[in-house]
Amino acid sequence: MRRTHPSAVVACLVAGAVVGYLGDLLLVTSGANALVPPLSLPITLVGVAIIVVLLAWPIRRAVTGASKARVDPFRAMRVAVLAKASSLAGGLLAGLGLGIALFLATRAVVPNPGMIWLALATAIGAALLLAGGLVAEWFCTLPPDDPDAEREEHARA
Repeated sequence: MRRTHPSAVVACLVAGAVVGYLGDLLLVTSGANALVPPLSLPITLVGVAIIVVLLAWPIRRAVTGASKARVDPFRAMRVAVLAKASSLAGGLLAGLGLGIALFLATRAVVPNPGMIWLALATAIGAALLLAGGLVAEWFCTLPPDDPDAEREEHARA
């Protein structure tokens, strides 16, 4: 499994921002209230980020040799996939929060500032989930077996 590429994160950020902005625009033009994320969402996103990093920590200790305990390879793979999913979901939700905040800030009638802060808090919580997922992915990465083989691999024409 390859680590998350920065272009995938940027694509998720942009897609989330577009969906957040256009989704709120569609809701408001149809006569409904604008979507504002609840305060529990950023708190939950930060909690999930902490849990993902804590799940990856024993794997990192085993990879670096700090722990002699054997790690189940299926567990390690599950944590690596969870970390990758967390980084992509964090990017998507960060974009969503930024899109909603941008929509609310660009209205002719500026809404309650608390609504904009909730959208920004969601973006910050999602950015922490993104960072936690990327750190957990790094924790689950095995070092190369032969450093010379890595140099030869990059030297291909």
